[in-house]
Amino acid sequence: MVKLIRLAINEEIHAISELAKVVRADMWNNGLKQWTDNYPAYENFYQDYTNKGLYVLVEDELIIGSASIFVENEVAYQEVVWEKDKSLVVHRIIVNPARQGKGYGKQLIEFALSMAQQGGFESVKIDTHPDNLKMQKLLKSMNFNYRGYLFSINRLAFEKVVE
Repeated sequence: MVKLIRLAINEEIHAISELAKVVRADMWNNGLKQWTDNYPAYENFYQDYTNKGLYVLVEDELIIGSASIFVENEVAYQEVVWEKDKSLVVHRIIVNPARQGKGYGKQLIEFALSMAQQGGFESVKIDTHPDNLKMQKLLKSMNFNYRGYLFSINRLAFEKVVE
């Protein structure tokens, strides 16, 4: 099984948005109301793609996950004190529910950390819903530090300084 993480191509955006629907339904079935209505949708992923920040985790030519990785410029992120300013931010991490629990989410975050290190960034920032205990556990296991609550978007903010 060959796994790789790479930039998504335009033809994959529909598959990514369909995978997001499956992930959202799974979250709801497990009591996590982090994503509502049609978020994230095709338009979100298309914008991430056009901004060259949409990455896919592929195993044997099948998309099993994705993440959006950008230079941090979030207005909501001004609500907390961060350790570093020159940072990457990771959004919309999704992994096929049938493949969860196998370290794929961790691989996507490790990829962002590697991008930050290679790109001369000082940290990686991630926010998550207060009820997303699986993501919080993952971030803490990877030595991300809690930075505070982002009131305007109802999210917990985490950061890891890269060496």
